[in-house]
Amino acid sequence: MSVPDIPELLTVAVESLGGARRDGQLAMAEAVGDAIENDHHLAVQAGTGTGKSLAYLIPSVRHAVDANETVVVSTATIALQRQLTERDLPRLAGALKEPLGREPSFAILKGRANYLCLNKIHSGVADEDPNAELFDAFDLSRMGREVTRLREWTSDTETGDRDDLSPGVSDQSWRQVSVSSRECLGAANCPYGEDCFAELARKKAGASDIVVTNHAMLAIDAMSPATILPEHRVVVIDEAHELVDRITSVTTEEISAAGVSQVARRLGKLIDDDTADALVGAGEQLELLLEDCPVGEWTRLPSGAPEILASLRDRLWNARSAVGPAPSASSGSGSDPEAAAARQMALSAADSLHDSVVRVLTVFGEADITKRHDVVWLSADRVRSTVRRTLRIAPLSVAGLLRTSLFTDSTVILTSATLTIGGNFDALARTWGLPAHGGKDVEAAGWRGMDAGSPFDYPRSAILYVGKHLRAPGRDGIAESTLDEMVDLMNAAGGRTLGLFSSMRAAKEATEKLRDRVGFPILCQGDDATSTLIEKFAADEATCLFGTLSLWQGVDVPGPSLRLVMIDRIPFPRPDDPLLSARQRDVDARGGNGFLTVSANHAALLLAQGAGRLLRATDDRGVVAVLDSRLATARYAGYLLAGLPPFWRTTDPKAVRAALSRLTTAAVK
Repeated sequence: MSVPDIPELLTVAVESLGGARRDGQLAMAEAVGDAIENDHHLAVQAGTGTGKSLAYLIPSVRHAVDANETVVVSTATIALQRQLTERDLPRLAGALKEPLGREPSFAILKGRANYLCLNKIHSGVADEDPNAELFDAFDLSRMGREVTRLREWTSDTETGDRDDLSPGVSDQSWRQVSVSSRECLGAANCPYGEDCFAELARKKAGASDIVVTNHAMLAIDAMSPATILPEHRVVVIDEAHELVDRITSVTTEEISAAGVSQVARRLGKLIDDDTADALVGAGEQLELLLEDCPVGEWTRLPSGAPEILASLRDRLWNARSAVGPAPSASSGSGSDPEAAAARQMALSAADSLHDSVVRVLTVFGEADITKRHDVVWLSADRVRSTVRRTLRIAPLSVAGLLRTSLFTDSTVILTSATLTIGGNFDALARTWGLPAHGGKDVEAAGWRGMDAGSPFDYPRSAILYVGKHLRAPGRDGIAESTLDEMVDLMNAAGGRTLGLFSSMRAAKEATEKLRDRVGFPILCQGDDATSTLIEKFAADEATCLFGTLSLWQGVDVPGPSLRLVMIDRIPFPRPDDPLLSARQRDVDARGGNGFLTVSANHAALLLAQGAGRLLRATDDRGVVAVLDSRLATARYAGYLLAGLPPFWRTTDPKAVRAALSRLTTAAVK
């Protein structure tokens, strides 16, 4: 039986699902199919409302069925994973069953720590959190109740997947019933290997046409010598604008005194007292060192650090070596699941911390800072009322990792509503490890970029207003004139405002100062769960919602509840962000423009994401107001504007207030 072509399958799917086929959707679907067939990478920018999920799923499912191969779809958020596996794929599989000759299969695959571990539950081995001593009696009591519920849930769940548990539990409680991949005994050595939820999920994924996973799993699969994902040749990366940050997060490691203490406790029952005491002493030395060091990037090792870190490395190795080989089953103790689980967790923690310390020392083995591949910095993190100092190490770039693993081994489709910066794909392509396209043909560059467009009539649907007359934002809080501007805009919009701020401090300051000046409820991120705040915002047209980073990308509120997206300033990264500062310095050292390559690109992507909150349905109307005059006056303004939708633009405050007032009046009628 010949497989129908992509336009035919798209028509069947759209008609079956009750929608209309869009030109941009068809163009994207055919481009994805061409990339898969001709083995080249593809970057697709597909605006809200294009129907990009269907546009990449149709050719992916077609290829999987025709070639009998698994296609991996990777996303950044749980919300999109659920949309794909609970709505899009079930409906699509039913619609395509007849034209494809069989019903396509799909599965979701997550990291091992997302599933219940039967061995840990039945063996009773508890997880020791580095911050456990900071939890009060109420928290510990709550955790006890949650763990009891999790143990009871074990007999009811078919998946063991944390996301299937409702209501959810705290991270601390979940850690009592789950293990990381390094802590896992392995199916062959585990008494519950045949019933393991994580292993069952992997088996189902291996037999499926489409496997939905996340960017973190993609990174682990790329770095691990073991096979994590099913064998595949095609990868689709949705929310591709977040790929680099997610991969960086997975490859970032931490070293802290609390972490050393945790390892020492886990190893305590497996090694002699002298070896354990030596490790505890190394942790105490580390704590004193970190307390004396300033927070921020380490461009060189502080005084005393080489000796203290080398001592910690050696004592970790001595402690790990003192554990000895695992007992055999013939010895009578090898079948003890509790002992085996405790031993594996201890060794995993020791290996991980040892490797992190070695990684830090290796960085400073290279004297020339421009030749270093990792960035090391000290952070001070507040845990309840206590400040914990943690040494972190992250890759300067993940481009090499992606280039040599992901893009070498697979045909990759990257898509998002925002992928172009400065009007093209090159900025993000470089961070992915792909060469700048620069107008090359597909064969020369190895990849193609396309903009699938949007169903929105941007110039007629929305206004981009820049407060050119306002004072440029500074470090001394929000200017009074900017607050006045916010009041005028919110009043003209009748509330209905999403306020996107560059910091939580600014969001809270604006909330406090404006609540008494406008007649509308203002919700602020942190007052409640973000999902709950968004629901309240959408339910009441007059309500406003203020917040920071997650709201720039996580709000989908079509309809009259959102008429004004208000942005306090261009979202450049903080100047004290150690990783982005190091990346900017690295570009400068190589003769490039670090500000444009790192800071401006970071800001342009977030601006595009923030502006994208406004139009979520074809009949939406409104204003994106950027209250930062630099977007009209700075030399880099054109570069930032090139990445935004082609809204009608103005710097006239009277004109924009009049437009908002007309929308408000029309809504009332």
